[in-house]
Amino acid sequence: MERNGHPAAEQRTAQGEPAPQREPAIDLVRFTCLLLVVAAHCLMVNPVLHRDGTVTTRNTLMDQSWFDPVGWVFMIVPLFFVLGGETGLQSWRRLRARGGNGFDFAQIRLLRLVRPAMALLAMMWGGLWAALLLGVDPRVIQLMTTGAAMPLWFLAAYLTAQLSIPVMSRLHSRAPMLTLAVLVVLIITVDSLRGALPILAFINMIFVWCAVQQLGFLRADGFFDNRGRTWLVGAIASSNVLLGLVTGVGVYPGNMVVDLNPPNLCLLLLAISQTASLQLLRNGIDAVANIRWVQMVIAVAGRRSMTVYLWHLPVLVALSGLLLLTDISLPPDDAAEWWWARIPVFFAVIAALLPVVWIFGRLENRPTAASHARGPSHVAVVTAAVVVFVPVADAAFNGLTLALLGGGAACFALAVLLLGRVPTPVLPPLEEIVPEPSTEIRATLPEPGLRANLES
Repeated sequence: MERNGHPAAEQRTAQGEPAPQREPAIDLVRFTCLLLVVAAHCLMVNPVLHRDGTVTTRNTLMDQSWFDPVGWVFMIVPLFFVLGGETGLQSWRRLRARGGNGFDFAQIRLLRLVRPAMALLAMMWGGLWAALLLGVDPRVIQLMTTGAAMPLWFLAAYLTAQLSIPVMSRLHSRAPMLTLAVLVVLIITVDSLRGALPILAFINMIFVWCAVQQLGFLRADGFFDNRGRTWLVGAIASSNVLLGLVTGVGVYPGNMVVDLNPPNLCLLLLAISQTASLQLLRNGIDAVANIRWVQMVIAVAGRRSMTVYLWHLPVLVALSGLLLLTDISLPPDDAAEWWWARIPVFFAVIAALLPVVWIFGRLENRPTAASHARGPSHVAVVTAAVVVFVPVADAAFNGLTLALLGGGAACFALAVLLLGRVPTPVLPPLEEIVPEPSTEIRATLPEPGLRANLES
């Protein structure tokens, strides 16, 4: 059976047959994209100390006239969601094959993403409060709070998309193209109404990223494997032509960073181009990914990618702030020296991240459920999800503050406790259960050799 047989693929996996193996190239692409994100932020963050003691910041990269077309190439956020959709769907199918359900999947995803973020929020809250007590201007504290916590929007969007996988997978297995088409219609509808009701634009945080994630579903099922070079080149060209058309006539901004938050149709068009490009370059990427030293680097760095993503901007902001306290003369951002200085800044951020990753990276390890517990109850999982999204929604609509950092850290800690520490009654052995004639017995988690919150 070919990989692109959607219903068959879902059924075969549910019956316990081997699921598709994860491609080494995925980790290589993710790692490369992560380095590009860190490099881009090093080009953006430019704090300026004024004579009155206040600090402002400029986004130097976005102020450049040449940034808009370059942003089309280097805006790789959609690709993260495509790859997350591919690996997430495969993980969900393997969990289903072992008897897991959507609540088990939600527990896995919440724990894997919330635990690293909990540590970040707590450390930022403590560090910024200490700076405030030492006499740092509250306006500077607010500036650092807003800037350093910017990566959290991605965590919220990515977590929302991942939690939708069990539902979207079922829709995908029944009608993959229809599901994608409906999402596109919803995206365009929201984009059409956002002028009259700007608040509606945030609904596309769900529709856009779920649609992009569906491209990862198609990739997991082999849809792009069965497309020739001409089709792939045509998909790249047509998506970029359409992207140029809608931005050229002013329907959407040409700046992809502006289009990113809240997301719009441009991000889906960009995702189509990137997915087709990834398939077109697949042989070359596979060749690089199979080099032994590359595999060794990715094996180490790839397991800590979320820690690197969450912490790189706070580390960059902290280093930039400390630099302002020195007597080092900083070149103006319109000088060539400023751009050349970004190279040592990039490596300084990487060096500063090493101890951070060593200390906090273990929070990305697969957590282990209590040996006597089947896992948290459904109510606990739903409550944990609500607890996580309350501070996230507050930050999205009202902005991030120092108080919200502390509240968010507390909410995330509560979610971790709900997901990993809530005991559930030990179920009696199956042979002691006397079912009714029409009752179907379903094996409970964890099965022998399987932890309830294990991602494979």
